[in-house]
Amino acid sequence: MKVVFAAMSERPQPLKAINRFFEGKEPWQIVTITASSVLAIVWAHSLYNGRESVPTRLRKEFFRWLRRVPMVRRKIEEKMSEIKRDFRRDVAKRLAGMTIRREIPDVGLSAEQIAEEIKDHLTLGAYDWKGGNVSGAVYHLSEEISKVACDAYSLTAYTNPLHADVFPGINKMESEIVRMAINLFHGDEECCGTVTSGGTESIIMACKAFRDLAYSKGISNPQIIVPSTAHSAFDKAAQYLNLSVVTIPVSEDTYTVDVDAVRNAIGRRTCLIVGSAPNYPYGTMDDIGALSALAAECGVPLHVDACLGGFVCAFMARAGHQLPPFDFRLPGVASISADTHKYGYAPKGTSVVLYRRSEYRHCQYTVTTEWPGGVYGSPTVNGSRAGGLIAACWATMMFVGKAKYVQMTDEIITTAKYIESELRKIEGLFIFGKPAATVIAFGSKQFDIFKLAELLHKKGWALNALQFPSGVHICVTHAHTQTGAAERFVADVRDAARVCCSQGVQPVHGKMAIYGVAQEISDRSLVSDITKHYIDSTYYLPKPEDQ
Repeated sequence: MKVVFAAMSERPQPLKAINRFFEGKEPWQIVTITASSVLAIVWAHSLYNGRESVPTRLRKEFFRWLRRVPMVRRKIEEKMSEIKRDFRRDVAKRLAGMTIRREIPDVGLSAEQIAEEIKDHLTLGAYDWKGGNVSGAVYHLSEEISKVACDAYSLTAYTNPLHADVFPGINKMESEIVRMAINLFHGDEECCGTVTSGGTESIIMACKAFRDLAYSKGISNPQIIVPSTAHSAFDKAAQYLNLSVVTIPVSEDTYTVDVDAVRNAIGRRTCLIVGSAPNYPYGTMDDIGALSALAAECGVPLHVDACLGGFVCAFMARAGHQLPPFDFRLPGVASISADTHKYGYAPKGTSVVLYRRSEYRHCQYTVTTEWPGGVYGSPTVNGSRAGGLIAACWATMMFVGKAKYVQMTDEIITTAKYIESELRKIEGLFIFGKPAATVIAFGSKQFDIFKLAELLHKKGWALNALQFPSGVHICVTHAHTQTGAAERFVADVRDAARVCCSQGVQPVHGKMAIYGVAQEISDRSLVSDITKHYIDSTYYLPKPEDQ
């Protein structure tokens, strides 16, 4: 018994070590060391659980202090003022000769006057989007489809599905859009979803749903894992929803996400992993099958972002163009986002977010129960929603039908494959990875690709610029299937590449120069400030003395 008591009375080794450490210390020293240790632990915990990685936060802090240096601050302010003036000067030049309206007219304009002014506004752009000179943006030019959609909108422009008792027909059309999309992506009867205002809202809603699902499981600081090529809407969702983001690099050969790196990044805080089908920058498709298996193994939800190409990828197999499964056929896929206003050909302002189970959609909802105005429930970000857009989307899907979707998909994919094969033949260019559907991204190791983009801009082409690494892409739409459009694009790229190869490195000017310079700025907050000034300029109305 004495042996037992002796053993029980002995202090554990860690406590002995602590006592030895504090032996001979003054009380104030003990208090100081203890408080400092606690603060250090709290600081380390905050670093680990922060929304941004430690290197990112340290870099931001460094540049924040650097910008406080008077000479640096003065130079930055001078440059920002110059950039702001340049943006406003561009707007004033573009709107020269236009009537600038700052007040509601005392007497309303006639319908004819309004129609004429709207037509004038449509001619302000620098690109012939009806001629197929624009990457993405306009996904079809069918006057028949447009008329059906616009007629549907005009009949329902003032409806609001928030008031389900007043406009039950709009709710029915939304339900049918969701169910048709579920069936298109091989979902079962348990699958569900909602119509949103666009791909960004669909992505935000999915992130909100799985964030709240994580909350219900006791995870207080959820984290999403995304490829570096995932759409920036995920970053926007993280900013809105206070999520942290782990960004996974993509292969330099395939430009698809490193699945092993995703596996290594999954932890107790992971509430969602993301795959793109396809991604926006390069048009390559992540290995959704492998991500699905990983999601099922680790018990984390997988969201498939098919916003850009979902409604063309879904019809590719029927059109004779094979594509690996990326939808609810894969058991690990928990949700899908897809834009009906892209290759679904509906007017701008609709998308769908779909879920494998209703409990996920419940987490998307917001419900307020203690408001004096009554119990308030809303399925998406918006309370009141445009019933006209839902009706226009429904009407478009009804009018186009499966056969026409398949036909248009075949025409688009055939055109995209032609452009890809011809671009691969042009000296000085290379294609990023293997395009899965409609986006072809290309770069150069022989000359500045933005110089080529600048030359194409002068020929009337609007392409999308890429960074890290530098590149440009064209998103092929049905507008590019017009006779001669693809051939004209390839010929212009070939001519521009020939000029670039002969001239070597030449300075780039205008918009493309900004893209090139932006990549070289270490302080990304400066790039953010420049972007904010550009957005400001889109709201700028020049005064008479500025025109």
